[in-house]
Amino acid sequence: MSFELQNRLAKFQAENKITSKGKLAAILYMTRQARNMGLPLDPSDLVTDSKGQVQGLGKAAVQAILADYGIFRTLAEEGGRTSRGSLGNMQKYVHFLNCLHNDNLDDMEMIENWWIERVRDFFTAQPFILRYDTAKSLRAIVRDLLAQAYKRQKENPGTMYAGAVLQHLVGAKLSLVLPEGTIEHHGFSVSDEMSGRSGDFIIDEVVFHVTTAPSESLMEKCKRNLESGARPIIVTIHSSMPGAESLAGIHELEGRIDILEAEQFIATNLYEISCFQTSKRRVTVEKLIEFYNHIVTDVETDPSLKVQMG
Repeated sequence: MSFELQNRLAKFQAENKITSKGKLAAILYMTRQARNMGLPLDPSDLVTDSKGQVQGLGKAAVQAILADYGIFRTLAEEGGRTSRGSLGNMQKYVHFLNCLHNDNLDDMEMIENWWIERVRDFFTAQPFILRYDTAKSLRAIVRDLLAQAYKRQKENPGTMYAGAVLQHLVGAKLSLVLPEGTIEHHGFSVSDEMSGRSGDFIIDEVVFHVTTAPSESLMEKCKRNLESGARPIIVTIHSSMPGAESLAGIHELEGRIDILEAEQFIATNLYEISCFQTSKRRVTVEKLIEFYNHIVTDVETDPSLKVQMG
């Protein structure tokens, strides 16, 4: 994409505040229409007979475009159809595209890709939602939160959301049960070697390693922990437990290190802190998320890692 085209798209987005889900959905749909119909375009060709809405704009049409790019999250339930000013935005956008056409900058494939990236930005800027459902176990609630992180990770390859969420959830849980200042928190991308740490969390002689994917190198770290007199504990997700136990056996660490399932590790403490009382359970979960968000604010640069209670 040319520098000029990128700048003009960014300027149009900023001037017209195309950042909400409804506006993004409408613009994306109109981009596809312009791509199919060709430029220059007459705005009246995109208006319904009643002159009140953009013709064909709706959830199904927008989701079909997103699916072409491997995005299956719902951008807007109404697909931008009911967003205020959709018609006015359409007319401005068609004029903008026609100007690009006149300046030989109307590469519609590139333009559509640019708006798709803005949709990805919108999704990644949204906090994760912890859905507190009394009909579900705490373990299931934690697992659902991690599933959201995995889903976002799949939609944005190269960013390890699940690992970061898991590390800070465990950090928040430990901070809940221990005296203030006991736990030192670090950004997910800060490696143990870079920081000189022997693990993710160190409490006296206990060293916690939090991971979604136990590896050979992790087992070597655990060996070094044992050699220095420390007690390593691996906290990992349910699906990685068999792999972690198998690796521990291969490295002759079976019976020498503890391997704990993260979801259960977190849920058990939540029950204990709430004294197993239904009336205190939600408050305890809210405290966990409050600690978690404080950690993200302090050690991460990506605010989309935050969690909102739902």
